[in-house]
Amino acid sequence: MSAESPSSGSLGWFRRSLLGLTGVIVAGLLATAAMLRPNAQGLGTHQQLGLPPCSSRVWFGVRCPACGMTTSWAYLTKGNVVGSIRSNAAGFLLGLAAMASAPWMLITALRGRPPLGYPNEVAALIAVSGIAAVMVAEWLYRVL
Repeated sequence: MSAESPSSGSLGWFRRSLLGLTGVIVAGLLATAAMLRPNAQGLGTHQQLGLPPCSSRVWFGVRCPACGMTTSWAYLTKGNVVGSIRSNAAGFLLGLAAMASAPWMLITALRGRPPLGYPNEVAALIAVSGIAAVMVAEWLYRVL
């Protein structure tokens, strides 16, 4: 069996490197969100990073599906679950996924094998589909 195969017990250097890099990026996003001050409007927090206002709001006067996600993460990293959900419910769910996956990826990269086993692909697909459905439903509710 190949050293890259999950069934061989230990991941190879390439997969470990990818997992480690991805884990560092996700942890960095969470750390950045933790340093931001959530905007009381529930959106616009990303502008503290020097980014422009949402183009959808500027051009069409409506929120895009991602409006409020940065604010949601900023609230979540400060423990304000209600503020996080009110800003963007899908952002709250993505933030929870990031909080769970970053340590898992980093530990797996360091050890070469996952601490609690490999994720179930069907469960992951259901979770991603569920978050996407929440994002679309919330966006439709806000614009209609």
